[in-house]
Amino acid sequence: MTSNTRVVVIGAGLAGVRLARRLGELGTSVTVIGEEEHRPYNRVLLAEVLAGRYHPEVIALPAPAGLTRGRVTGIDREVRAVHLADGSEIPYDTLVLATGSNPVLPPLRGLFTADHVLPQGVHAFRTMDDCLGLSEAVRPGARVVVVGGGLLGVSAARALAQRGAQVVLAQQGERLMERQLDPSASKLVRRHLADLGVEIHTETRVSDVRCVGGAVRSVEMHDGYALDADLVVLACGVHPRVGLARTAGLDVRKGIVVDDELRTSDPRIRAIGDCAQHDDTVYGLAAPALEQADTLAELLAGRANARYTGTRSLTRLTLTGPDSPFDLAAFGEPEPRPGDDVVQLADATRGTYRKVVVRDDRLVGGVLVGELGTVGALARAWEGAEPLPSDGGPLLHLLTNDGGS
Repeated sequence: MTSNTRVVVIGAGLAGVRLARRLGELGTSVTVIGEEEHRPYNRVLLAEVLAGRYHPEVIALPAPAGLTRGRVTGIDREVRAVHLADGSEIPYDTLVLATGSNPVLPPLRGLFTADHVLPQGVHAFRTMDDCLGLSEAVRPGARVVVVGGGLLGVSAARALAQRGAQVVLAQQGERLMERQLDPSASKLVRRHLADLGVEIHTETRVSDVRCVGGAVRSVEMHDGYALDADLVVLACGVHPRVGLARTAGLDVRKGIVVDDELRTSDPRIRAIGDCAQHDDTVYGLAAPALEQADTLAELLAGRANARYTGTRSLTRLTLTGPDSPFDLAAFGEPEPRPGDDVVQLADATRGTYRKVVVRDDRLVGGVLVGELGTVGALARAWEGAEPLPSDGGPLLHLLTNDGGS
């Protein structure tokens, strides 16, 4: 890539900022277009801001030198330019879509006002503005209903409970964090939240948001049971932001389809992060987004042999606090198939749980809850996909060694 090649990145989240920094280190200047007014920040840590443990500036990312504030309204592939809401136009030679994802807003009766905005007291939990608005609204004793028991919902419920709110968590599935955790680990998460005073309802669905004077007052479950609510937090997952790509005529399925060089169906346009779909997978996690950004930086800097072949990513949730710290990690396939070997260690008194799944002498997945000194060594064994010794001794050592992180 020549030094005067114009690289434009739409999105100032983890992926976009990482790409700009890497390209800067390799001598290529970048224009990054960010829609939010805040400094770029680490979205993974928003729950820590909500809990009051971190100020927003603590999770800020270094702002790229070429950061432009604005909302992109369209991509003109013929003239190779992006159009902004203020009427301006930014030309590109290479365009990178790092547009991230939007929160899923469930189809609840009464969720939107006549102006198609959320009622007072109803909050999504995806952006810094969402976090700051919710943080300002919550008060000790406030009645809060969190809709969604995945990673985001668990993080939000815990943070709000630590702020002194009376929290009810409503989960449609049969257990908390069912995408990442097996039933035993999920029970420990449930117990941890219950110890903080969180009331948990699983296998239930919120059907209705009841408002008075434009402000939420209660939510109703599908079985008719009603919960009083001063605040409602929607933590029902995310979906890739693909509107710009679809309007521009790019190949879009769940996400923006990319190849091993992170090219879209237009070779002058790449996509990385939560909006990208590689090999039929949309990751929606920080580690793949960062790995994609690093790979693309090498490609754009002229290292033609660089390829992105997928990420073996570990989900980790660290919930710190003076009274009840909680830590968990999950990777690979924590549910065994027939013929797999499973090693489990549980300590009910200490609230710890460790489980790994071995298939054909290789570590294929695991779940760790509680004291996670082993997570580093286990993750390295899993990522390396090397055969384990047949006597099983090293695996037991990994599970019981607290020096591996």
